[in-house]
Formats: sequence, C-alpha cells, structure tokens
Amino acid sequence: MEFNSSQEIVFIFVLHGLNVTQENRHIYFTFTLILYLFTIFVNLTLIFTICLEKMLHNPMYFFLCNLCINGIYGASAFYPKILYDLIFDSHVITYIGCMTQVFVIYSYVFCDFINLTVMAYDRYVAICKPLLYHTIMTIQKVRTLILLTWLFSWLEITIAVVLTARLPLCGVDIDKLYCSNWAVVKLSCSDTALNNLYGFILIFFHLCQMTLILISYVNIIKVSLRSWVERRKSLQTCLPHLIALINFTVSIVFDLMYARYGSDTSLLALRNIMSVEYLVVPPLVNPIIYGMKLTPIRNRVGQMFNRKDCVLS
Repeated sequence: MEFNSSQEIVFIFVLHGLNVTQENRHIYFTFTLILYLFTIFVNLTLIFTICLEKMLHNPMYFFLCNLCINGIYGASAFYPKILYDLIFDSHVITYIGCMTQVFVIYSYVFCDFINLTVMAYDRYVAICKPLLYHTIMTIQKVRTLILLTWLFSWLEITIAVVLTARLPLCGVDIDKLYCSNWAVVKLSCSDTALNNLYGFILIFFHLCQMTLILISYVNIIKVSLRSWVERRKSLQTCLPHLIALINFTVSIVFDLMYARYGSDTSLLALRNIMSVEYLVVPPLVNPIIYGMKLTPIRNRVGQMFNRKDCVLS
C-alpha cells in the first residue's frame, strides 16, 4: 500500500497476526497494558535496587542490571504498537516504523544473547577461578563488556537492516503481530541470497556463543561436584541464568525456524504465542527469577518495600 501524503509516497505494511473480535479487544488491551506496566515495574525495581545498594556493586549484578535494561528496551519495541493496534483497531505500520521496530527487536535479541554469554563467563571465572576473579573482572572490564554488548548488537542489526532496505518489495502483507526482518525480506521481488548469507553468519556466530556458554557450564559443574558448598553456590547463582538462557533460546529458535520453513496458513495461535514469547516472558520473568534466587537482591527488595509500608502506615 502506497499513500501520497504532501506529494511524498509512504509505504505501508499490513500486519495480519492480530485476530480479535470487537468485544474482546478492550479486554486484551487492558491485560496487555497491565502486563507491560508490570514488566517495566519489576525491571526498574531490580535496576534501582542494584544501583542504590553498594553491596550489590559487583560484576554479576551489573550484568544483571544490563539484562533488565535490555528487557525494558525489547518490551518497549513490542508493547506500544500492539496496544495501539488493539485500542484503535489498526493493523498497519509505515516502512520506517517497521524498520525501526525490526532494529530495536533484533538488537534486543542480540544484546540478550551476548549479555547471557558474558554472564556465563563471569560465573565461570567466579566459581572456577575465585582467587583471580577480582583481578580478571575489574570494574573497567565490566564497563567495556557492557558497552561492547550494546555496540556489537547495534552493528549486527544495522548491517541486516541496510541489506533489507536495499530490496525492492512486491507485497505488503506480514503474517505476524509485529515487523520482523525475515518477513520483510520474503516480500522482496529481487534476489535475497546476500540476506540469507548474512542471516546464516549471524546464526553461526550466536551458535558459537551458545557453545561458549555450554563450555563454561561444563567447567562449572565439574568444580561444583567437588563439595556441597561449591554446589550450593553454583546452583544459587547459575540456575537463574540457565532458566533465562533456555527459555530465551527455545523461543528464538522456534520463531526463527517457523519463519523460514513453516507454513503461513496453519497454527496461527501457536505462531503468535511463540513469536512474542521472547519479547514478553524473559523481560517479565528474568527479574522475578533473579530477585527470588539471589538472596542479597531478595533481602534488599524486601527492605525497600517494608520501609514503604512503614511510611504509608
């Protein structure tokens, strides 16, 4: 769809993932808005807890803080648009809006993967080389790793968006709740071999990251088997990370494989659930899991809310 606005052609995509009745739309809107606000609340709670509590100023918690910031960043790429579509019954998005959504969502995904890899490395050093931990994981190194996590993620998706933006398009229909890079590439009239090649390069790169994470945890398990103390320490700090990693990876792989090889005409409900799972569940669940499993955070959050209760009473 092309609209001439002030003698300027605007290309419009049509999103076909949303399929709700007029009566149910406001119910879905209310539920989605509550979910979005609660996601922001739990992430900000963890971020402020880590920033305000000096006892939590160590590498593991800084990386966790970065994970929560990225969670808000990724959720904010999805929720505002779906809320707008629900309340105004709108199912369209401009080309620039679509590319912006692609950029933010994919940079969130890449940043999450890299951040989880860095967190695995941090746990490996802490458990397998405890005497060298503070020598290896200095504050300067932590800052550099966090900065590189964001810069590398933005670089990855910038190249992908540039490769997609060069393609002429012969369609406007996207069978998802939001814009995805591969959904736009599939609408192209020209050869997409370069896009495919770059996609496989990204997949290979992030598979290598997964391999590094697995190697880290194999070594952590070996060390933790030596004593009950080490086993307890590794379970307390590594279990939330493993849950976050498995949940995120499974949903990403499903969405990636289905987008490339699945049918567009079947299992619409399942496709919608799995395609938004990594945008909805990790940003919501990660701070809750870490908050419950990591005792210093749980105690500090409890103190914060107890103080608020005392003030209010």
